[in-house]
This record gives sequence, C-alpha cells and structure tokens, in this order.
Amino acid sequence: MKVIIGSENPAKVAAVKNAFNMTGVELLAIDVPSNVSAQPFSDEETIEGAINRATAALEQGDGEIGIGLEGGVHMTKHGLFLCNWGALAEPGYPPLIAGGARIPLPDEIAGKLLAGRELGPVMDEYTKKKNIRKNEGAIGIFSNGQIDRSEMFTHLTKLLVGQYEYRKGNGKNL
Repeated sequence: MKVIIGSENPAKVAAVKNAFNMTGVELLAIDVPSNVSAQPFSDEETIEGAINRATAALEQGDGEIGIGLEGGVHMTKHGLFLCNWGALAEPGYPPLIAGGARIPLPDEIAGKLLAGRELGPVMDEYTKKKNIRKNEGAIGIFSNGQIDRSEMFTHLTKLLVGQYEYRKGNGKNL
C-alpha cells in the first residue's frame, strides 16, 4: 500500500511513519498546499486544511491513501487553544477526519496571533530557537516536553488509521 503524506514537515512525516508501522506500506512525503490561511483560526478552517492536504496528496502522489495533517488555533471562552486535525483520503470514499490534543496558549502568544502573526515564527522568537514547528512544536514547549508535535500528530494519525481499518473490515462508509 502506498501512503502519500501531504507535507514534508519532519514532525508530520514521523507521525505518519509511527502510525503506519506495518510491513508492506510505502510512504511518500510531498509538499502540497493546505489552501487555507497560513495560520488557521478555527476548527473548521484547520479541518479544511487537513482535508485539502489529504486530497491533494492522493491526487498528486499516485497512492492509495492521502494523509493531511494541519495545526491551527481555536478561540474559546477560555482563551485561544492549539488545535490539530487530520484527514485520510482514499478513492471512492469521503475523507476520514480526526482531531487531537488541545491546550491553551499563553496570553502573550495568543495576542500576537490575534494581531495577525503566525504561530511558527512567534514560537521561534519566543523560544529563541529555529523551526519549532518542525520539531517539538508549541505543544512541546507548553507541555514542558511531555508531548511533542510528532507525538501529537501520531495520536491523530492512529485515529485515522483505526477508522480506515474499521471501514475496510466492516464495509462501513464512515
């Protein structure tokens, strides 16, 4: 089975490798656009980005499955939270969707995002590191290293793989 990952981000690629840890699976990472804002600002927009990545990966990568993973933020009455969504696309079926971990962002980070900045560069400035989004991510920083971005997306991808296996094993159209 050939699985196309709709991103070359190392944290996302590692997550898909972890979730599809089985024989007979070929993984290919390609850079495809999410066709949403650089900083998705709602669950809906983040889901749309994941679906767009999964669909584009499937179409452009000549595989049997396309995986799209997207990180974003979502405003609640309790503040601005990290959100992350994934989608699995396969021909002839609607995309499977799963969501993952959420934690609130500190006010100083949230304020910069609400002012129009993107989380990745804000986190690089905040931590004085480079490419936080390709490594531990904001989730890794604000969970004090308990969960990193790859682990977060691995959990999400396992939810997608489980739904896929269920659909295949039971003939259900999830």
